[in-house]
Amino acid sequence: MESKAGSKTAYLKYIISVLLFGSNGIAASMMDLSSVEVVFFRSTIGAALLTAIFLLKGNRFGLGEHKRDAAFIIGSGVSMAAGWMLLFEAYDHIGVSLSVLINYTGPAIVIALAPILFKEKLTKVKVLAFLCAAAGVFLITGEVLSDGLTAWGLTCAILSAFCYAATVSLNKLSVNITGLRNATLQLLVCAACVAVFLLLKQGPHIAVTASDIIPILWLGLLNTGIGCYLYFSSLNKLSAQTIAIWGYIEPMSAVVLSAFILHETMSGLQWAGAVLIIGSAVMGELLPGGPGERDLKRQKSDT
Repeated sequence: MESKAGSKTAYLKYIISVLLFGSNGIAASMMDLSSVEVVFFRSTIGAALLTAIFLLKGNRFGLGEHKRDAAFIIGSGVSMAAGWMLLFEAYDHIGVSLSVLINYTGPAIVIALAPILFKEKLTKVKVLAFLCAAAGVFLITGEVLSDGLTAWGLTCAILSAFCYAATVSLNKLSVNITGLRNATLQLLVCAACVAVFLLLKQGPHIAVTASDIIPILWLGLLNTGIGCYLYFSSLNKLSAQTIAIWGYIEPMSAVVLSAFILHETMSGLQWAGAVLIIGSAVMGELLPGGPGERDLKRQKSDT
């Protein structure tokens, strides 16, 4: 009985976490801040909360024991910082829904790089997944440019996908530092990188208005800090397949929320592109013994 109750709680935690992640663009749209400033508050507040939770649970970082893994996590944190800044910049130029969908081609890029980075076999299904993602981006970007939206926003979204792939790939290389420990360290590095970039770009001054406070706390405390905790604390009680399938609530919820709250619209071709992109990610994650299933099992070991 306790096992079933624990499983239901974990399931609820996981669904809440991916729904929170899907509302990132909505929270950001409510702030009168630049993309870099938004990511600064998101990463610093989220990192502070996640670090507090991690330490209060009696954990320690132990970086000296696994220096090679720590180096990979640092690289992953740097990639995350760049990816978030690019993604939130894309939100401002081409909208939340299209930016999220293009960003979600990251898993397909990981699949394409896997034979080089991880010596994994490139199967026909993996090739098909990558081609589907590429076709999806082609459909979406063609419509974006024809609608007169900026090429800069499109470029930022595409680059954010490559940063996503780099973040995931570097994380895969960390064998001993995983789970909540990995996430906390990565977010701390991300926050430090964004802070340095912000200082170099504009100095320490940020003009925050009263109307920015609630969305800042929403994005930093709720979506990032609590969202990451709920996500990683639920992994060890859910099957890899459940996690992989329901994880796609995030991009789809972002599209739905953007339509209802921000009144963003997508053409038929863009919806077709969305289906191809999400489908490619599902294929890559759900392959028997594939990278998605293996990584999720590895993450559970340190949650």
